[in-house]
Amino acid sequence: MDRLGDGLLLGVLDATPACVGILDPELRYLYVNPALARLSGKPAHEHLGRAVEEVLPFTGRGKGVLREVLADGRSREGINDGVTLSGAGLEHHSWRGAYHRLEADGDVVGVAVVIMVINGVRHQHRELERVRKRLALLDRAATRIGTTLRVDDTCAELADFLSSELADMAAVMMYPAPHGSEHLPEHRPPPERHGPILLRMAGVAAVPHLQDYLVEISAIVGEQLRYRHGSSVQRCLAGGRPVVENQLSAEELSRSIPDMEHFPAHRAVGVHSDLVVPLTARGNLMGVVVLVRVGDSPPFEHQDVVMAQDLVGRAAIGLDNARRYAREHGIAVELQRALLTEGLCPHPGIEVATRYLPAGDSALVGGDWYDVIPMPRRRTLLAMGDVMGHGVEAAVAMSHYRAMLRVVAAEDLPPHTVLEHLDELITRSGTDRPATCLLVLADPPSGECLYTSAGHLPPAILDADDRVSLFPVPVGPPLGTGFGGYETVTGCCAPDRTLLLYTDGLVERREQDVDEWLGRLTRQRLPSSRSLEDQLAVLLAGLVPGGTAEDDVAVLAARLRP
Repeated sequence: MDRLGDGLLLGVLDATPACVGILDPELRYLYVNPALARLSGKPAHEHLGRAVEEVLPFTGRGKGVLREVLADGRSREGINDGVTLSGAGLEHHSWRGAYHRLEADGDVVGVAVVIMVINGVRHQHRELERVRKRLALLDRAATRIGTTLRVDDTCAELADFLSSELADMAAVMMYPAPHGSEHLPEHRPPPERHGPILLRMAGVAAVPHLQDYLVEISAIVGEQLRYRHGSSVQRCLAGGRPVVENQLSAEELSRSIPDMEHFPAHRAVGVHSDLVVPLTARGNLMGVVVLVRVGDSPPFEHQDVVMAQDLVGRAAIGLDNARRYAREHGIAVELQRALLTEGLCPHPGIEVATRYLPAGDSALVGGDWYDVIPMPRRRTLLAMGDVMGHGVEAAVAMSHYRAMLRVVAAEDLPPHTVLEHLDELITRSGTDRPATCLLVLADPPSGECLYTSAGHLPPAILDADDRVSLFPVPVGPPLGTGFGGYETVTGCCAPDRTLLLYTDGLVERREQDVDEWLGRLTRQRLPSSRSLEDQLAVLLAGLVPGGTAEDDVAVLAARLRP
């Protein structure tokens, strides 16, 4: 050491808070200051003469850097992590190191190591990286989960995402709908005391090599499973908090799975850890999400639990929205169908057929409606309308307008006057939902029909040659605007012609204009000699393939009897 400096230099090295060490060309310690001794957890004298790989924390990459410095004489810096000993056991540290070759009289005599511990800064960097990864994961989830308003689709997307990002297998388990109901339960059903819990598998997914495992354990969407008292699922539901079980023993695994028949299959793939997260939205506990890890996958850590809670919590809001949508959609459809199927009683001289198709699941049910009202002198008033908007409110408004029409029609006024009065009534009611309406007064004795329109698409006529044409009707403003100004036109009715009234959902397509819509209708070829029901079936098959339209569809077909 006398070649490295005098007592003054050693005093400075001993007093500095920086960790300083000097090693010989064989990378054995010649000198360790007190700060470095404290970091490594060994007294300074226990370092002397020992190789670096024998003393923490200089291992691995650090030793390679020291050899490079000795070889080329270029000083180097870098940030490393390591493990050291302390009174409490092993401790993780991060440090920034500077490495310099030492020479005397032209000879290489060793290397000096100067280290500054940067645990706080390194910890902040790790936390920032963890947050970045977490936000990136949530961002990916936002584009893959909740892409529709269908509950089972959202559950499938959630299970698929979790199995690819956080687990080897994931299942979404929800409380089943009450017996006889098509809607998901509004609230958590009361648990049976110490009894099993019944849940419905709403979504399940696994990594590719576990697909056979899903088959073996009968993991099927729609299947109802019973979880016994004391299982991780039951404890999660009871406490409303995540439950983690790592390194599952055979007893713990058998307690948590719903069917002991599948115990060998779980053991065969190496199930060792599960994480159960409550599926809760707006205070409503809807079920749980179960994540499973197998084989070489690591056990669940705290950060896995936090991330799973974030993902499940966000998905739960989407599921609750989907559940509320499904309930409202179902109520609206039932209300609309009930209203549209009551009171259709034409005079015997005219036959009528109707069809109503609610929109696909991507939109709420609309305010489409039709009516058939018997009038004096063997006449029949046919009506087709469409209230602006969707949902229960639109369906309720439709029922009001339909009732108003019947009241006004009872006065036996000309069709355009009926619309004038109806427009006044709706305007005075203060509603903010305008509606279109087409009225046709069919008069079999005279062979004529009177037409008037409030913003509605024109009627179509199916002739005896199976061709469809449009009948021009002057279009007035929609009902509820208060403008009035409707006209009545007369057309011929005959037993060999079918009158078609419809709402825009039959022909409307987002990528086309109104002329293209109507052109699709007039290009249809319908069997004029067959029943009205058959004609409607062919029409809908041609214009609404698969029975799913972008908007609600209401169609009314009418034909005079010979």
